Amino acid sequence: MTACKAAAIFLVLLVTAVAAGDINHPTGTNGVLLIDKLGAHIRFLDPRTLTDTGQFAVASNPHDFALSPDHSRAYVPIYGDGVYGNNPHPGHEIYVVDLVKHAVASIIDVSPYLAPHAVQVDAAGVIYVACDQDRKLLVIEPRELKVTAAIDTEGTGHWMALLPNGRKMYVANKNDKPFVSVIDLQARKVVGHIPMPNGTQGIAASPDGRRVVALDYAEPKMFVIDTASDRVIDSVMLTENTRGYKPYFSPDGKTLVTMGTDPTINIFDASDLHREQAVLKVGRSPMGVAFSADGSTLLVANHGDGSVSVVDLPTKHLIRSFHAGTGIETLTYY
Repeated sequence: MTACKAAAIFLVLLVTAVAAGDINHPTGTNGVLLIDKLGAHIRFLDPRTLTDTGQFAVASNPHDFALSPDHSRAYVPIYGDGVYGNNPHPGHEIYVVDLVKHAVASIIDVSPYLAPHAVQVDAAGVIYVACDQDRKLLVIEPRELKVTAAIDTEGTGHWMALLPNGRKMYVANKNDKPFVSVIDLQARKVVGHIPMPNGTQGIAASPDGRRVVALDYAEPKMFVIDTASDRVIDSVMLTENTRGYKPYFSPDGKTLVTMGTDPTINIFDASDLHREQAVLKVGRSPMGVAFSADGSTLLVANHGDGSVSVVDLPTKHLIRSFHAGTGIETLTYY
């Protein structure tokens, strides 16, 4: 077997292994998807050179994304032209983006529900969308792309985290309610509240489904939730930060990255969150990260200055930054 053929087989096995994991921690080698919230565009990069390969405009303020299990489509909620707590013209659409053709394949109208924000997908392709203005978690059937249920979240429901087995959703309610809502997706109702005295920012489930981490709304603190008991079992302070914003686990579950309201990211060893954190200065208002399939590169979307930072993940060093759109909020390799 030639070295090239062996390398190709290894890459196929690597991507297959990642795809078999939790689909809400995506990566891949086909491209990079960027959600340009401030520029109201969907953008694409070559995954090797990080050069532009296409873009198109969408309605005002796309925020999050989720990929279909086969990575052929992305679901992008259109939040509206405002921000949390001040969204005067809320959106009511989910763009279905063809990741092969780099085009809109269809649009899901979730009316009468408004302000779709966070989105997650389960292994069967069912789409879950939080509409914070209506305090609902929408369930969307993946074939006909229709809303089949609207579950009360008992709070704003801005960000959320789905367990890999698809049984429970954890919903962060910002400063609206002092708890994380736990939703049983089979019963389609809230079954628990996990106290968060200051409210919560971002939230993420580990790829093995054993933990959920949630960032405090007022302090640079991260809470660790045991998903078997739905109780907080630990808390960790974020080094050199005034407040945290969003957490992301790597697809292999070995690394956890948090965004700060300062121009920083914190990189954790996910096996021991109390080990020393690597703190990197990046662009202004970092809001999203993407992990390359081989685990070598971390991309950071700096929403506040229209840049993307490139980090060598094994050494935890910033390599370079480049301009990308107006203000990217989220991005991913796919």
